[in-house]
Amino acid sequence: MPTFKPELTIAVQVSDWLAARDWYRDVLGLDETFVVEAGGWAEFAGPLGVVIGLSALDGQAHPGVGGTTITFGVSDIEAARAELEANRVQLNGPTTELPGMVKLATFKDPDGNEMMLAENLMQP
Repeated sequence: MPTFKPELTIAVQVSDWLAARDWYRDVLGLDETFVVEAGGWAEFAGPLGVVIGLSALDGQAHPGVGGTTITFGVSDIEAARAELEANRVQLNGPTTELPGMVKLATFKDPDGNEMMLAENLMQP
């Protein structure tokens, strides 16, 4: 079993990124903690330490709008991938990297729900 860090991000794909940011901040009252304007990503401090991330590729809607992705923080994404693959979990392509920010690898649970591993590269 992969060794998870005590981090959990729920990535929410949205059709209107700016409107969604306003809604999560102004209607739900969540604190916006991190933003990448060019990448269409914003993070909010959710309850119980869960991070809620709003995602829109370059500010555009994702094809799967309406879905969420449970994202597990890991210290070593390659080791976590290897452990999942050893348990016959098929990952959706290679690990991607946003240089200096994060490494990501996606996979699905047996019902087809999207999940992701994330190795934070910004921590010391």
